[in-house]
Amino acid sequence: MPTRGVVYVHSTPSAVCPHVEWAIGRVLRTPVRLEWTAQPMDPPALRAECTWSGRPGAGAELAAALKQWPMTRFEVTEEPSPGYDGERIMFVPSRGLFRAAISANGDITLTEDRLRSLMAAATGTEALAHGLDKLLGTAWDAELEPYRHAGDGAPMTWLTQVG
Repeated sequence: MPTRGVVYVHSTPSAVCPHVEWAIGRVLRTPVRLEWTAQPMDPPALRAECTWSGRPGAGAELAAALKQWPMTRFEVTEEPSPGYDGERIMFVPSRGLFRAAISANGDITLTEDRLRSLMAAATGTEALAHGLDKLLGTAWDAELEPYRHAGDGAPMTWLTQVG
């Protein structure tokens, strides 16, 4: 049963744009042509976003393909599907990759064992708060937020996996 998600390329150099399209197309097994617009937060970088539909796990494959260009800021989401948790994957050049499970409404979910491990290791409330921030990807969100707002109202491309 197929799933769907969104790829947000928040900023990438113009020379990398064709490579991003080829990478997405390779994962989804269909030619991809994104509508690129200026990224005001990072001139002269460009931005694009697309919704996709494909097999479960394609979101992680998309993120792995996009990570090949470490100067690119991006997010990939995959909605939950029968037998599979949803995912949100963020990449920021200065921080690397962040990956978390998400619920049907897009909230990051934390498993019981991750919370128990954090509680056992935290030496106080400050350490607990810092640990929760790491588990929630707060630093990635803070770094990407200005790029997200700069893309409000930008065009979206719709993609469907072939096969």
